[in-house]
Amino acid sequence: MTSAQVDTEKAPEEEGYERGLGSRQVQMIAIGGAIGVGLFLGAGANIAKAGPSLILMYALAGVIIFFIMRALGELLLYRPVSGSFAEYSREFLGPFFGYFTGWTYWLMWVVTGMAELTAAAIYVNYWFPQVPQWVTALVFLVVLFAANLISVKLFGEIEFWFSMVKVTALIGMIVIGLGVLTFGFSSAGDTAAVSNLWAFDGFFPKGIGSSLMTLQGVMFAYLAVELVGVTAGESENPEKTLPKAINTLPWRIALFYVGALTVILCVVKWTEFAEGVSPFVKAFAVIGIPAGAGIVNFVVLTAALSSCNSGMYSTGRMLRTLADNGEAPRVFSKLSSTKTPALGIGVSVVFMGIGVVLNYIVPEKAFGYVVSVATAAGIWTWLMILVSHVLYRRAVDAGRLPASSFPAPGGAKCSWVAIVFLLFVTGLIAYDADSRVCLYVMAGWAAALGAGWLVLKSRNPEVTQRREPEFEKVG
Repeated sequence: MTSAQVDTEKAPEEEGYERGLGSRQVQMIAIGGAIGVGLFLGAGANIAKAGPSLILMYALAGVIIFFIMRALGELLLYRPVSGSFAEYSREFLGPFFGYFTGWTYWLMWVVTGMAELTAAAIYVNYWFPQVPQWVTALVFLVVLFAANLISVKLFGEIEFWFSMVKVTALIGMIVIGLGVLTFGFSSAGDTAAVSNLWAFDGFFPKGIGSSLMTLQGVMFAYLAVELVGVTAGESENPEKTLPKAINTLPWRIALFYVGALTVILCVVKWTEFAEGVSPFVKAFAVIGIPAGAGIVNFVVLTAALSSCNSGMYSTGRMLRTLADNGEAPRVFSKLSSTKTPALGIGVSVVFMGIGVVLNYIVPEKAFGYVVSVATAAGIWTWLMILVSHVLYRRAVDAGRLPASSFPAPGGAKCSWVAIVFLLFVTGLIAYDADSRVCLYVMAGWAAALGAGWLVLKSRNPEVTQRREPEFEKVG
């Protein structure tokens, strides 16, 4: 069945999203999704664990992320819908998997929003220690909530400028670092050298095992790169903008992750980095740039707000997808006059706000637990994208479905490689005593969703049955 056939069969009064995201905004949302707090802050602890070999871990994970995004891209151009991961899981694996994936992706962004709001308030305390932390978190929550309600264009514009700040900071760091290496200026000029990558106990100073254990933290740094898939239903020209955004991913990873870390570890020897210290703050301090710590603090603040902004956007869309399929209260399917899922965003914001309150009464370790839960939920989402892609390619090869205009290189083979890699990372999480807590949380979450599914099945059996996929009406 073609998209044209499906469109004519759909109800004419159906509400659709506004196609308000232009190419410039989709590009920056994709770039911003690949640059987060995981890089700006988390890389410090991972450098201390793995030394220069962390560069290789980011490159390896980056290749896998590209496989995931090309698989998603093929699915998006076959059927561009908002809430894409849940829709593809529903179509290719069955209604339960669509339900489970939609709610799990919602959970990922809610807990990420909790963490990022609290982090943003802490960053503001750097300049204004007299302002209570809860006040700052509340202001950010309200401002971003309002922006998401006004229009998708305003969301896109805010995300564009947040991403611009992060990109500019990273490029600036790379250029300055290359200048120090080439011309030897600043207080770091005498010790900066490419040989720093292997001069201190080699490229794998803690062993290959320690390097592999950083992969779970590395994958957290890449969370949200799939957000470009959620924008599919609101992109002005998805056939053009989505392939472009996905195909530029390799150079973004090469430049912003591999390039930035390589330059930093050439300028500053890896033994000087520690957990809780941003490698960018440390590098700026060693080079001797005035107000360097303040500059990086501002950049990390924008990264946290960017992530929270994206979380509000995606949770509202995912709740609407669930409601449209009878897997969440029907009221969440309503769009506001500005074509935004206002109620879904509002409910998600309430849960994020609860997280701000909880961060006052739980110990600091809880912040790390929230991050690990987000990572586990993200890995599930990526696995569902990959498995859906494998099943889609089988259907295309059998002649049951039309081919996508943006086929993934290597077909399903690269998706299988990525599936094995993600299962390996899940094994690493289970092996690590601190991070395995998130697997217990996810087991409890799975049990809760399973119970919810049984209730749905008893109340409305039609919801749990396979249906023909619908091509979403937008605009």
